[in-house]
Amino acid sequence: MKCKISRNAAKVILAEMEQEENKELKLRVFVTHKHGDHAHYGMNLDTPTENDEVVSTDNGIDVILQKDEPLLDGIRIDYFYVPEEGFAVTNPSKGNHGDH
Repeated sequence: MKCKISRNAAKVILAEMEQEENKELKLRVFVTHKHGDHAHYGMNLDTPTENDEVVSTDNGIDVILQKDEPLLDGIRIDYFYVPEEGFAVTNPSKGNHGDH
């Protein structure tokens, strides 16, 4: 499985992960719901289970992805400051280029 994290997103994620209470956790990305050929995604900090794959990114962030969910393979995590501040998780490899 593959995961790409933009530079802006990595800065925000690393700042959260460096807090003392989060030092032992990894970033989890999950599908909140799916329809057609795309999904809507969520994120939190968590620990992996036997149903997960931990994917290392070039930003030094390990991401937990559920092994049997094909819509997680190839996700991209971005962070935007305008028009409003927040994360956007998309999966360009599956044709999902929108803000989901």
